[in-house]
Amino acid sequence: MKTISNKIILFAAAIFTAVVSSTLIAPRVSAASLQEITNFGDNPTNLRMHLYAPDSLPNNAAVLVAVHYCTGSGPAYYSGTQYASLADRYGYIVIYPSATRSGNCFDVSSPQALTHNGNSDPAAIISMVNYVKSHFSVDSTRVFVTGSSSGAMMTNVLLGVYPDVFKAGASFAGVPFGCIATTNGSSWNSDCAGGNINKTPQEWGSLVRAAYPGYGGTRPRIQLWHGTADETLNYRNFNEAIEQWTNVFSLSQTPTYTDTPQSGYTRTRYGSSGGQAQVEAISMQGVTHNLPVNAAEAIRFFGLNSSASSSSLSSSSVAISSVASSRSSSIVASSSSVPRSSSSVSSSSAPRSSSSSSITSTGDRCNWYGSPIVLCANATSGWGWENQQSCVSRSTCSGQPAPYGIVGGTTSSAPASSSSSVASSAASSVAVSSAQSSSSSVASGQVCNWYGTRYPLCVTTPSGWGWENQRSCIARTTCSAQPAPYGVTN
Repeated sequence: MKTISNKIILFAAAIFTAVVSSTLIAPRVSAASLQEITNFGDNPTNLRMHLYAPDSLPNNAAVLVAVHYCTGSGPAYYSGTQYASLADRYGYIVIYPSATRSGNCFDVSSPQALTHNGNSDPAAIISMVNYVKSHFSVDSTRVFVTGSSSGAMMTNVLLGVYPDVFKAGASFAGVPFGCIATTNGSSWNSDCAGGNINKTPQEWGSLVRAAYPGYGGTRPRIQLWHGTADETLNYRNFNEAIEQWTNVFSLSQTPTYTDTPQSGYTRTRYGSSGGQAQVEAISMQGVTHNLPVNAAEAIRFFGLNSSASSSSLSSSSVAISSVASSRSSSIVASSSSVPRSSSSVSSSSAPRSSSSSSITSTGDRCNWYGSPIVLCANATSGWGWENQQSCVSRSTCSGQPAPYGIVGGTTSSAPASSSSSVASSAASSVAVSSAQSSSSSVASGQVCNWYGTRYPLCVTTPSGWGWENQRSCIARTTCSAQPAPYGVTN
């Protein structure tokens, strides 16, 4: 099978390039670690399997398959998303498959991949699921899948090819099932990626039904995420996917429920207005292919987080570009360093409050592992939702180790609900600043063009990411090392 063209691989690498930094991530409470599993069963395409099982697991635990993007790996997706830290909290097992072909993309295009019990990547992933079922006390009716980009496409594939295995999936920046299909040995379909394949809902639904002829059981629910400015997998694929899955469920194309869970996000639900509708779709205005992976919302949709609100999005998200894509060890330590982008990071996701009171009365905010988060006024612990934005309680924030915790500063510049607002607003304010002192975040008005997002440069942090002058920043050496057209800019 031919691999994706060098142009596509290089573009994907630009989106998802890994960086080794000195920034600490929120430490895991659990002593559990990521383990590589070999000889897990039938593996026709030589995938690798990594497994994260929390120290404390309930009987009949749920299983989540978390699938990485092109150029990525299972360990990278473990380090760069919150599925493992949420597993510590809610007690489920996470499987991280790794593609090993050139470009590290999953096969979502061949006839074998798009056929039940075919001889390709989906079959290997099912072997991983069966391995977990045979070695742990798990609930076979609660197996879920999620992924980003190539992993998002695989999410759609697995839901279509193995509806008897998966209960639900969450797809971050993918395409409809069968859209990227090819018959010439290529693994890339430019017409699909460009959003140029337009089918009727019935035609899309028939592709799914044909993947497992004769299947008459319950179909898995799906949550779809896509940015309107996606430059890799055109946004038109989002609407085509909605048409496909609503048809699979014999639902109307008209949403049952529509809301705006945060600024720039439009959420529609089909078949039900509740938090576990058969199809839930989130359109992200102005967001590129490098979209934030909101693990907490995926877990909420799956029903694994019984305390999460179904009426508002969690701020617990990590941008795809900030995940590390290289790990040589089969065990990834909890101190793995991952650069943080504009999204706020948390291992906690308490129910959001609907209070209309002010976020905080003191002007303080929380330095949450490098991201400035507003303090809640009413939430007594964990995370909350007040005044249309996510907030962290004073008690939870003050319990973080130095240099994190409560910091001074006004809340007028606190991050808005959009996941990209923290870094962009900080960078904009820094870029016009003439501050030159050692405590300033940037010298000479320069900033870092970090794969299309402007970040302030650090002054005292020698490498990686840091926290200076009440804002997150990226070191000049780390920024300068990025390939053109990225790096230090005025």
